[in-house]
Amino acid sequence: MPAKSTLRTSVAFVAASAVALVVASCSAEPTSVSPPATDSFVDGLDAPWSIAFHDGVALVSERDSARVLEIADDGETREVAVIDGVVPAGEGGLLGLAVRDGELFTYFTAQDENRVERREITGEAGDLSLGEPTTVIDGIPAAGNHNGGRIAFGPDGMLYVTTGDAGDRDSAQDVDALSGKILRLTSEGDIPDDNPFEDSPVFSYGHRNPQGIAWDAEGTMYASEFGQDTWDELNVIEPGGNYGWPEVEGIADDDDFTDPVQQWSPDDASPSGIAVTGSDILIANLRGERLRVVPLDDLTTGTERFVGELGRLRDVVTGPDGTPWVLTNNTDGRGSPRPGDDRILRLDSD
Repeated sequence: MPAKSTLRTSVAFVAASAVALVVASCSAEPTSVSPPATDSFVDGLDAPWSIAFHDGVALVSERDSARVLEIADDGETREVAVIDGVVPAGEGGLLGLAVRDGELFTYFTAQDENRVERREITGEAGDLSLGEPTTVIDGIPAAGNHNGGRIAFGPDGMLYVTTGDAGDRDSAQDVDALSGKILRLTSEGDIPDDNPFEDSPVFSYGHRNPQGIAWDAEGTMYASEFGQDTWDELNVIEPGGNYGWPEVEGIADDDDFTDPVQQWSPDDASPSGIAVTGSDILIANLRGERLRVVPLDDLTTGTERFVGELGRLRDVVTGPDGTPWVLTNNTDGRGSPRPGDDRILRLDSD
């Protein structure tokens, strides 16, 4: 991969002093540096999962309540809608959000499937509402865990959808199955002519449970992925790539599979949402309760921030002004909620 810009963007809490990032090898213990805690921007969320932006207004999904909330400039929340048909169970429910051309796209677990719908967003900030749903894609296998669920529009204007193996490990290697994949579709749900497999939405396969996708300024796509017992992964995604699950986990040095550019023990990571900001990839981690910062000019290294200070981190996104936002996830049944959880914190890019 060509070298990226060496200009680094340090990440610190609003009103906190900048902290230098000390780069550590992924094969060694990463450096953990945290600034002083500060007040959150939003609190009182219930198992939140994803953040997206419409005309500068933040929208947040709540997994179990199936609510979509809008966030005012002062951090106050307002219910925009409850998404019909959501059946929360285990890791399933209302998951990923994406916005495109005045429409809200939602990925959610229904009675016996996962599916993506789109709805027109109407009204102004403080009074947003949603129109009737149109199905973009359905029939994605669902289970109590491994539902994937992240959706995002790439720089090519296409909708990318991460799906987990839904407990059927071998399906991740079956290019005719929708589980264990990253899918690529038009916003209407059509299959692009230049997808790697003819008449198929499958863009890459061999995934266990990918929950984060993002692109850098050059259009390179990155994805985070939950491992099982050995390695969680950061991958560079290529069209038609086979990322190994369940045949391999982590770096295999096998020409039949695409190796991750970085791996961590699941006890230290369990990565979910990711974002690219400045010259870094930011990775929100659940079990590891930390934000990992990976420099684009050396994808084999990284530093860890806020270790154990915020609890489980579900998502990290870049706000309209370039400020990273971090979403905690301590009320999802696996965390230890603290007063005010769950919350959104805005970070400062100096």
